[in-house]
Amino acid sequence: MTPSETATGAVPRLFALLRALADAPSEGCRVTQLAKRVGLTQATVHRLLQSLMAEGAVEQDPRSKLYRLGVDFFALAARAGNPGDLRSLCRPALLRLCGSLGDTIFLLVRSGFDAVCLDRSEGPFPIRSFSGDIGGRIALGVGQGAMAILAFLPEAEREEVIRFNLSRVREYGVFDEVYLRTEIEQVRKSGYAGRNTGLLEGMAGVAVPILDREGRAVAALSVGTISDRLSPERMPTVVSLLKREAEAIGPKIHPFDSTLRRPAQRLSGAAT
Repeated sequence: MTPSETATGAVPRLFALLRALADAPSEGCRVTQLAKRVGLTQATVHRLLQSLMAEGAVEQDPRSKLYRLGVDFFALAARAGNPGDLRSLCRPALLRLCGSLGDTIFLLVRSGFDAVCLDRSEGPFPIRSFSGDIGGRIALGVGQGAMAILAFLPEAEREEVIRFNLSRVREYGVFDEVYLRTEIEQVRKSGYAGRNTGLLEGMAGVAVPILDREGRAVAALSVGTISDRLSPERMPTVVSLLKREAEAIGPKIHPFDSTLRRPAQRLSGAAT
């Protein structure tokens, strides 16, 4: 193996380790735990951790000896922002919607077979959501925001996502292929996802897709609230406000943002 091949092979290991640290408890993880999670030897994990510590991406608690992501890693992530600066583009809309509706507003973005919470503006009512806080990830098709994105993907992409995600959405207990496809058609007809599935007791939500200039769903604006606040009488108002903001955002999305514009290119790799 050449030096360049060795270096290339180390990159996936480093990212696997970073992801494991990101999923670890806030206090951190031991080398043995990390090695088990990423499927590498303890010696290899220790060597990679030392390299990441040298760059400031990882730190070790001097007392517990546990490893966790370092401050420099978060600083770098903050400077990187997000693809196409979508978060900055949508932030004013989230604040307007939160102020007008008094509910929590989420911005979800397509990432392969998942939807990721890119931003949220907190309302006064305590809620639970599928994606959780910023950075939370959920399978496309689960929850209103992820369903809104899935429903408005191009047909070929939508079918591939359905095939891949069907076993994942079944884990929630009420989904089968007929149900999923029925929901998708309903969302495409109405232009929004707003049916209460009952998966989160006492919670309700509604979401609309954000379409780019080609009509491709790349993100969604979603309202999360308690069930009593999303009555049939209030729903049209909420949907109208969401659609107005989404329609204003769509044409402004960066046309050369590869992450948002061409997610289908990553599907095959994610499935293997």
